[in-house]
Amino acid sequence: MIPISGMSSLLGLKMVDATQNRQLELIQNEPRHSRAIQVFRERIADIETVDQLIADHEVYSFVMRAFDLEDQIFGKALIGKMLKSDVEDRKSLVNRLTDSRLKTMFETLGFEPGGEGNANTTDRVWQERIVALYIDTQFVNAQGDQNTTVGIALEFRRKASSIETGFDVLKDPEMSNFMRTILGFPAEMAQVDIDKQAKMFEAKYDFSKLQDPAEVERLIRRFVIVSDALDGSALANNAAVQLISGTLGSLGDGTFVPATIDITAISAIRGGY
Repeated sequence: MIPISGMSSLLGLKMVDATQNRQLELIQNEPRHSRAIQVFRERIADIETVDQLIADHEVYSFVMRAFDLEDQIFGKALIGKMLKSDVEDRKSLVNRLTDSRLKTMFETLGFEPGGEGNANTTDRVWQERIVALYIDTQFVNAQGDQNTTVGIALEFRRKASSIETGFDVLKDPEMSNFMRTILGFPAEMAQVDIDKQAKMFEAKYDFSKLQDPAEVERLIRRFVIVSDALDGSALANNAAVQLISGTLGSLGDGTFVPATIDITAISAIRGGY
């Protein structure tokens, strides 16, 4: 893993992007990951039901880690019930859970209602898609462990094209953090009613623009620069930081005042980083 601790987030992100292919290769070849991938490839084709997946702890754990759900591996009863859900039933567990990672895993695994059949597990293309997702998740998490801002930026890059509404943002705490930051809303906005938050996001930003990769990269650059400015990691006692800190806030009636931030000026102060 390429060290990025101690760097500005913008420089760290540039370093990560420049070395990504090499880092993905290193993760794939690292012994514990290499073995986990091998076990998954050898066994997944024999798994046709949810119960079989849950019973094979190594394959089950691999799948959970692929969807960044390592913290929920031991919740097998809940995961099993969720994967057996009928998505057409509005009251089913998968439709009641708020964690977007679980819904994504449910949709990608594609078990039939009741969990008794799955046509994906024997498909080699699908299998390699899960392997690639596992490797990429380890990569993103490794960067986030060193620099939280870089980790969130990488997550946004991967999820941006699937965001269509303010509610899509609110399903994911990291995406909510990202959008609040670039739009100039304070963290206290999270305490506002969800419907109001969604409307505030949609009033401030046209989410259809996220289909443009250039727009996504523009927002990512803004996010990493503003995040570093707000936490003072590289601009302590700088006038730009004081301006941002003094502008973000609430009027006291639930209405927030977004900041107007001169990103060009901040970039210049940072010496290009």
